[in-house]
Formats: sequence, C-alpha cells, structure tokens
Amino acid sequence: MTRVDVARQFKIERLAQGHAPRVLELCSGCGGLSLGLKSAGFELLAHVESDPTAAKTYALNLGARDARRASAWAAPRDMSRCTPATLMDDFGLVGRPSQVFDVLAAGLPCQAFARIGRSKLRSIEGDERAFKKDPRAKLYKRFLEYVRETRPLAVLIENVPDILNFGGHNVPEDICITLDRMGYRSAYTLLNAAYYGVPQLRERVILIGLHRSLDASPRFPVPTHHIDLPRGYEGSRTVALKHVAEEGSHFVEIPEPDDELPPAVSVRSALADLPFISEHFADPQVMRRRRVAEELPYRTVDSLSVYARSMRNWRQFSTKDWTDGHVVRLTPRDFPIFQHMPRGSDYPAAVAVAEDLFEKKLRELLAAGARVSNRSRRYERLWDETVPPYDSEKFPNKWWKFDPLAPSRTLTAHLGKDTYSHIHYDGRQKRTISVREAARLQSFPDGFRFAGEMNAAFRQIGNAVPPLLAAALGAVLRQSLVQAARKQLKRLSAA
Repeated sequence: MTRVDVARQFKIERLAQGHAPRVLELCSGCGGLSLGLKSAGFELLAHVESDPTAAKTYALNLGARDARRASAWAAPRDMSRCTPATLMDDFGLVGRPSQVFDVLAAGLPCQAFARIGRSKLRSIEGDERAFKKDPRAKLYKRFLEYVRETRPLAVLIENVPDILNFGGHNVPEDICITLDRMGYRSAYTLLNAAYYGVPQLRERVILIGLHRSLDASPRFPVPTHHIDLPRGYEGSRTVALKHVAEEGSHFVEIPEPDDELPPAVSVRSALADLPFISEHFADPQVMRRRRVAEELPYRTVDSLSVYARSMRNWRQFSTKDWTDGHVVRLTPRDFPIFQHMPRGSDYPAAVAVAEDLFEKKLRELLAAGARVSNRSRRYERLWDETVPPYDSEKFPNKWWKFDPLAPSRTLTAHLGKDTYSHIHYDGRQKRTISVREAARLQSFPDGFRFAGEMNAAFRQIGNAVPPLLAAALGAVLRQSLVQAARKQLKRLSAA
C-alpha cells in the first residue's frame, strides 16, 4: 500500500470501531451545515470562513472553549490562500492533512451562481459576463485541490440550483467528473428544505461523493414532510435542470415526499411563541437601543408546536424562558402597509394598499379644509410619505407577507439589507421579521447566538445551510460511512 492508502485504511478502521467521522468545512459561514453534522454525530475539527463576523459566530457556538484554541475558530481565513497544512497547525491537529479528515464539506459561495447575484454583478461591472469572471465562481476548483490534499472518505457540497446552469455550464457535473478521476463515486440532486422539517421552501443542490475504498454509493435523505411545491419552484427546477443530461450524468432523481407524510411546518407553527414586537412603532427609541444579544421572554401560547419545542430544546443549545434576537427594521412609512396587506400577498398588493391609504389621507386633509391641489408640492410630499417608490411590474416579489399556514419563502443573504421579502403575518405587529424569527425559519435553535449587529446577523442566517436539512444529510452520510467501513473491515479481516 502507498502512504495515502494506509491513511485511508486507518480512517476506515477508525469509523468501523465506532468513532465519530471528523469534518473539515470550507466556506462554513456561521455554522448551519456544521451544526447539523454535529447533531448527526460528526466531530468538527476545523473550518474556514472569510467573513470575520460569521467566523466569530461559528466560534461562539461550535468552537473550542479553551482560550488558546478558541482564537483559531474565530479567525477569518480565505480558502484560496490558506492550506490544509496551515489549518493543521492553527487548530492544533497532529499528523498530515491526509490522515486526519474523514469528511470535507463546503457551502460554496453562491453569489456568482445565483441569478440574482449574476444580475447584480452585471450591474456593478457593466459586463454581461461579469459573473463568470468573479473569483468566487472558481472556488469549487480550490475545493477539489483540498480533496487531493486531505484525501477524505466523503465530500459534501451545498449550493443554489442555478449552479447547474452557470452560463450553460453544469458545475456539479464537472465536479463529479473530476471526483471520478480522483477515485470517488459521486452524485448530486435537488433537495427542498421544507421536505425535511424546515419551515421554508428552500431548494438547493446537494452533491455527495464517497471514496471507492468504501465500496459504497452516495445516498440522499428520504423526505419526512409533505408539501406540493408552488408553480414557481417547479419552473425554477426546469431552468436549473436544463443542462443536466438525460443519460450519463451524475444527477439522481429528486427525492419526492409521500402524500401521507406530515404536512410541511408552517410559519405560524414556527413563530407563534416568539415575542410580540411593537416597540418599533410604539416607542422607536427602545428598538434603536435594543441589541441582537438582548433577551426577551417567550410568549405564552395555548399549545407549543412540535417544531417550536425542538428549537427550544436542541441539544447543547436549549433555552428555558428567554431568547435573543428580537430586533427589527424601523421603516415608519410602511408600518400601515404591513398592517393592511393581505396575508400571502406581495408587492403589487402592497402598492394597492398604500394608494388606498394615500387617498384616505388626502380626503381627510380636504375635509379639514386643507388646500391640496393635484400634483402640488404638498400632494407630492404626501404621496412620498405614504406610497413606496418601486415599480410593481419590475419588482413584483420585492415584498411578501407570510401566509401563516404555509412555509416561508427562501431566506437569502439580502436579508442583511432588506427584510421586506418576509413580512410578519400578524398585522397588529406591522413589521418585517426579527433576527430570531429568521433564525427559526432557517431552523437554527434558539440557543444559537449570532455575533454582530442586526444586518450582519440577517446576512449570516440567509447565507446558511438550514441545520435541520444538514442533520438529515448527516444522518444518511454517517450511516453510509459506518456501514461501508464495517463491511470493508470485515472483508479485510476475512482475507
């Protein structure tokens, strides 16, 4: 055997003996994927994250507790510059990189792959092909270099569906072909987080590779919840799958839920016990002073949902009577619009509500004897103070008010700049979602703390892999690894 063969054989023997699979995660963000893997029985050895605030959040929740090693978990790193060898030194790991890590995972940056991100890059650079020139679009190649250096038994990648059609290029297929040459059996598919107990319609590409020394093929988790996807998600799938060959590709059939499964978790089930927030309009100074880390008591509800209970009682992240993250945006013009928008409606409905409010204000002024002529300066000022300025035909999905009986739409990193895509279903609260509500919808437990202020916390949450989806992936992956390792060890012992 070569040195690498011996290293892999040692990993197989270790897993067969019941030890936890050891993980290195690249582009870890604040730790959604790692949290799910940890809850499924994996051991987190090291991570790489370039954003300082996200790295701090990861360390706060998942890093080492002793001061000497804690700094390594909180330090931001650029995966294109650091090496597995330097990571070994930084995290105090002994041996060669090829000997230590059983699993290499990554939630690679999606900005250059997602259609929204591509559009923004085109606008900024003034170049139709700017998204292809973005350095983040090439990080999957750096990931493959890490595979060569660390020789993991398994690889796991998460990304947006648009990575399947990156300017006509199917990136996951390219990754799988390269992994084939490196001795892996790999496959990818689309998973929707709502099928796995996350109260959010979030579709993502998941790629899994298992080294041939395991003599096993990748498997994906079976759905635990049922929902009929809205038409828009089916259309997005069609666009994303356009460059997936019907034969000969590494794409496997999308797991679909059985109609008899429990229904997908609704927004109301996810959020009903979190605090009633009114300070943003009742006493804005209170909201201006409130920090993300400030805690408030839970609401008393007639019946705590199974989902809410699981978010309160997540192992090592449990809470009792209080939780944090109850900060929201201060946008006074739009509070009445939030209040009167129909549940489940989007921006055109918001504009219609705003125009009705404007007409009511105008009638009240005229009835009071005010002189407000059509298109006068006072008329225009009243309009600007009441009606949002965006074209409803160009931005139909810019705003959206929750349907409390359905899962949320996808949370994105854009929450860091604008939360109007997720307006609370309770009109009495007249607001967009809080940080803790966003975390709940992404399936982060209530005891998970976020570093940084409101915008940074929203961005981290929107960028994250939902921990419940990661846990479902982790459970299947760990089972595959352990079963294959035991089978291989038994075969070698009999030889």
